[in-house]
Amino acid sequence: MIKLKLKHLVVFGLLCSFSANAQLTDIFRKKDRLDNLEDFDTQKFSWGFYLAANNFDSKLVLDPYYGMNGQQSLITSKPGYSFGAGLIGKMRLNEYLDLRMEPGLHFTEREYTFNTQSNDKYSGGTTQFPAFTPISLTDIDKVKRVKSTYLDIPIMLEIHGDRWYNTRPYAAGGVNYLMNLQSNETSTEDNSRNIFRSTTHNFGWTAEIGMQIYFSRFKLTPAIRGTFFMNNEIVADNPETAPYWAAGISTMQSHAFMFVLKFE
Repeated sequence: MIKLKLKHLVVFGLLCSFSANAQLTDIFRKKDRLDNLEDFDTQKFSWGFYLAANNFDSKLVLDPYYGMNGQQSLITSKPGYSFGAGLIGKMRLNEYLDLRMEPGLHFTEREYTFNTQSNDKYSGGTTQFPAFTPISLTDIDKVKRVKSTYLDIPIMLEIHGDRWYNTRPYAAGGVNYLMNLQSNETSTEDNSRNIFRSTTHNFGWTAEIGMQIYFSRFKLTPAIRGTFFMNNEIVADNPETAPYWAAGISTMQSHAFMFVLKFE
């Protein structure tokens, strides 16, 4: 379903590009060229929306005992492709600087594989975990498909150059608050009942580059964005749960790369 929606998003972006093709000729025409939206960037405040195609993955730092078997990693993550959408609010600071807030929702699904059957050797107990009864891990136990919905609120400072043929390059960076609406953080069940838990409230930083293109009626901005979580998202399993799952992960931090289309 996510891939299907992602295809629809890409098709929508292509249609927008094709419909603007006639105006692109005017944008780069040297003779009798008109400057589109000449006063747009002099406004103190402006608004818009954006669509995003995302790739979310997780950076895992594994526990040397429960997440590693010698040099072999027992836990791996597989990235997921997804989509997102949000709103744009811009405040002009001066000729070259803008302050932006772009709250949005991002939907994703990732896959974590736990090849941790070898942790049976710790069944007698350790200083970290009490003794436990080994179980035979099934496919459901080994592969966790985790859905996440992030409410993302980035605040970014944008620096841009001068306009050139109705275009303007820019770079932006800032900080994010990201709420995972499907974190299961407060659930009393854990991975032993196929409930993967992560933190609800997260913080990160964002960097973005793009090109602003001025048409006669709107400004289109294709951009590449990277978002990197700063806090540890993993929530430990319950004390009585065998160390097959969360015990093997010391740190889990999401990162995302996005292709963004902004309309203002």
